[in-house]
Amino acid sequence: MRVVVDTNVIVSGLLNPHGAPGRVLDLLVAERLELLADDRILAEYREVLLRPRFGFDPADVETLLAHLQTTSVAVISDPLDMELSDPGDLPFLEVAVFGKAESLLTGNLRHFPRSKKKLFGVKVLSPSYFLAEIQDHQPVKYTL
Repeated sequence: MRVVVDTNVIVSGLLNPHGAPGRVLDLLVAERLELLADDRILAEYREVLLRPRFGFDPADVETLLAHLQTTSVAVISDPLDMELSDPGDLPFLEVAVFGKAESLLTGNLRHFPRSKKKLFGVKVLSPSYFLAEIQDHQPVKYTL
């Protein structure tokens, strides 16, 4: 499943690995989701994750970023003729649209227009709603 993941989901996943953002991060690291990104997104991940206020170990951040960069699908996007309440979210939507992502995962749904369930064919979902949605579509496998 092709996804674009907003920086706030990565940060939340590292701060609280037991919550929905942490589960999304686990799926990314395990390569069970196909992360779409471009240089703008990867640069934002780096800049935000290295902020001192979060207290993340820089070596751990670099290891995670190297993994995400290596495993992500690089997308080249064109600008969208659209304004969002937070202009910093536009690169995430552009990559999602031009990379043909199924979902854009964000903790800031309010930054995206509420009148549409999809923007340019992309579902904009919270991590918890996304997890519930994919759980409904995956059979449970038990091994004894």
